[in-house]
Amino acid sequence: MKTSDFYYDLPKELIAQDPLEDRSASRLMLIDKKTGQVSHHIFKEIINYLNPGDCLVINETRVIPARLYGIKEDTGAHVEVLLLKRRQGDVWETLTRPGRKTRVGTRITFGNGELKGEVVDVIDDGNRLIHFEYEGIFEEVLDRLGEMPLPPYITHKLKDRDRYNTVYARNDGSAAAPTAGLHFTPELLKDIEEKGVKIARITLHVGLGTFRPVKAEEVTDHHMHSEFYQIPQEAADIINSVKDAGGRIISVGTTSTRTLESAADEKGHVKAVSGWTDIFIYPGYQFKCIDALITNFHLPESTLIMLVSALAGRENILNAYKEAVKERYRFFSFGDATFIY
Repeated sequence: MKTSDFYYDLPKELIAQDPLEDRSASRLMLIDKKTGQVSHHIFKEIINYLNPGDCLVINETRVIPARLYGIKEDTGAHVEVLLLKRRQGDVWETLTRPGRKTRVGTRITFGNGELKGEVVDVIDDGNRLIHFEYEGIFEEVLDRLGEMPLPPYITHKLKDRDRYNTVYARNDGSAAAPTAGLHFTPELLKDIEEKGVKIARITLHVGLGTFRPVKAEEVTDHHMHSEFYQIPQEAADIINSVKDAGGRIISVGTTSTRTLESAADEKGHVKAVSGWTDIFIYPGYQFKCIDALITNFHLPESTLIMLVSALAGRENILNAYKEAVKERYRFFSFGDATFIY
């Protein structure tokens, strides 16, 4: 299976640069995973396709303002630092630009010196471990100095940083948003619950490895980076009871999907658990837990388009994406949604 098998042509003007004013007003493409048949809707109509007794699984991770701009103390050169994950205490795994000039021992000052960092190690893929020094609470310092880590295909400046988080985000730790959840409003979630749909709340902190391009020619040669996930007991109980009653487990986003499929046993049941996952889902994978998926449109040749192809079939997905281009859907993080059922 070649990475190039998952390529499609996308006009640049269809890459959404800004979120819509009304989160739930984005478009929604329904994709029948068995037949590939598609139909066109508005996202708030998703409630019409959810049944009492179904379970919606949402990811409560919250994107932190993880992009920092600093100055090297020895040369005054500018450095961009992207926080990927906290390793221990005040040591973070980071991505730095320019990478070659941030060697071990490099000291970087941020803001007016209220945050300082020293590169203490260079690890896999050239990522840097940086030990930070500051007074007070790190998250408060980061909130003042950091910017939201928007993907490189978004070139517009984000006016309201809350728009790159879901309305239910509460657990700090992501370097990118679980974007399928951006379409939900508190009102829509309330209506969904009142219809009799259960909502299970889990967490997976999204790392940049998810969005890195697949450079390997063969899909199976690609290496996935690990991400931290957590399934609370309450969520596990809801998911298992719905499964046992014959309801559908509907994952909101590929992040929720990877969490559930990492934790599920052969019967599709999950336990309360936390840990790290590097699961890579591509065609041929047999899903154990999820029955349907709400997700955005994904980049060509990405691990995410491979995941949705595993659920609905590569040809069905590529045909649906071709239709989406023809119908001028908006693509990627701030774009429109699909419901693969």
